[in-house]
Amino acid sequence: MPQPNAVKCLVVDDEPRLRRVLVRLLEGEGFTCAEAGSGTEALEMLQHELVPLVISDLRMPQMDGVTLLRQIIARWPTTAVIVVTAVAEVESAVACLQLGALDYVAKPFHLDEVRARVMQALEKRSLKMEVEDYRQNLERRVQEQARRIEELSLERLQALVHFLEEKDPYTSGHSVRVAAYSARIGGQLGLEQSVMETIALGAELHDIGKIGVSDVVLRKAGKLTEAEYRHIMEHPSIGARILAPLMRDVPAALAIVRSHHERLDGKGFPDGLKGDQIPLEVRIAAVADSFDAMTSLRPYRPALSVEKALQELEEGKGKQFHPPAVDAFLAAFPDLSALPVRRCARFISPHSPTHAAPPRPRIRLSA
Repeated sequence: MPQPNAVKCLVVDDEPRLRRVLVRLLEGEGFTCAEAGSGTEALEMLQHELVPLVISDLRMPQMDGVTLLRQIIARWPTTAVIVVTAVAEVESAVACLQLGALDYVAKPFHLDEVRARVMQALEKRSLKMEVEDYRQNLERRVQEQARRIEELSLERLQALVHFLEEKDPYTSGHSVRVAAYSARIGGQLGLEQSVMETIALGAELHDIGKIGVSDVVLRKAGKLTEAEYRHIMEHPSIGARILAPLMRDVPAALAIVRSHHERLDGKGFPDGLKGDQIPLEVRIAAVADSFDAMTSLRPYRPALSVEKALQELEEGKGKQFHPPAVDAFLAAFPDLSALPVRRCARFISPHSPTHAAPPRPRIRLSA
């Protein structure tokens, strides 16, 4: 139960005599009281100092007690309001209870009734605040738990991507290199760290949809048929469907998964997006993905040299690739020998003494 001597109270009434009667009653119970002669004056005082309890008459000029009650409930919902009414206006007082007042007292005042009503209102206020605090903390805990579950799920999917790549000698390390290239491009473009982490996350998971693509088609040694090519190009959509429930808070990373095969000229997959319809994060990852794919050995073709791959990027500027992203990639690697690319069938490991390991993207799910 609240301690009366610790509670401040604002008494609002346009009649000074009646106001003073209430103040004397409350101060005799240990309350600290302030007075206001109108609803307007009461609102001004509350703006400067919030109090836990307001006792207000219903009938006042300028602003009546009902209007004051609505204002307090809307602006300071933790303040308890008791309305004061004549015996003949009890129906009005009951209507105020429905609006949010915690209790009412009737004129003429009786000390025991005022004391009981005030203490009951403060107890209701305390309980209401406890319930609200519990609700907010519960929501926070639920959100934190849901976020942690999503993070753990994404971490498992990252591990799955690496496992699947390691099983295939042609794609081993692809996602990590694409994430590292993307981060370097973003750094050259002056993007914020949080944006680069989002790009790295999307880049690392961009090919997860290949889980749903036939291994026979993925590892086919000869030229792909049109049907086989379109089957492989289903992997962005498959990946987006897999990750959509887990990446609600990082839509840019999810866009990389779905759209990394889009082209500026609109001839890409799966949605035929053009130009600025393709998010910047996707345009960056697309350059990194294409370069690594071109410089990696595939069952159906040999790896391109670094020089030839860079030439392909240059020739694709404005048609397939975002020109600033291509330029940023070139600026990020002035020493081409430092690129962690595959050379023919031999992979220069990013963990070798010559090459620093690319940073593993840190999962961030908060907006």
